Amino acid sequence: MQFTVRDWMINLLVFIDPDKSVTEALTLMRRRYMDSLLVNKTKNNPEYGIVTAIDICDKIVAQGRDPSETKVREIMVYPLITINQTMNIRDCASLMKEKRIHHLPVVDDHGTLVGMIAATDFLVVAESIGHGGGERTLT
Repeated sequence: MQFTVRDWMINLLVFIDPDKSVTEALTLMRRRYMDSLLVNKTKNNPEYGIVTAIDICDKIVAQGRDPSETKVREIMVYPLITINQTMNIRDCASLMKEKRIHHLPVVDDHGTLVGMIAATDFLVVAESIGHGGGERTLT
């Protein structure tokens, strides 16, 4: 069976304002058990962005920056690379490998953000394939 991104994506999207501190982003990520946040559009930030645990590691911890003094906009990645929810799951994995990214926001046919797929979601995909790939839900 051919699975699409829609079959495996998480449809919970959590946004943060680009002018919030990285500390506030970290608190939101921890409380929501997430390792990425979408950065909202604002008057001064006309594009969506993303901030991930890897960004925190690379741009805050490794560089010795103070997360309470750093704004999300300073470390976010933009413009977003997105994928359509109808994309084949294997093509999605290939794109993530090619672009060396671990989180992809998912859009519908109108370009509206509808979900997120992350590298960790592919653990379940791989397990399903190993069990014959017939069901999305595993026991």
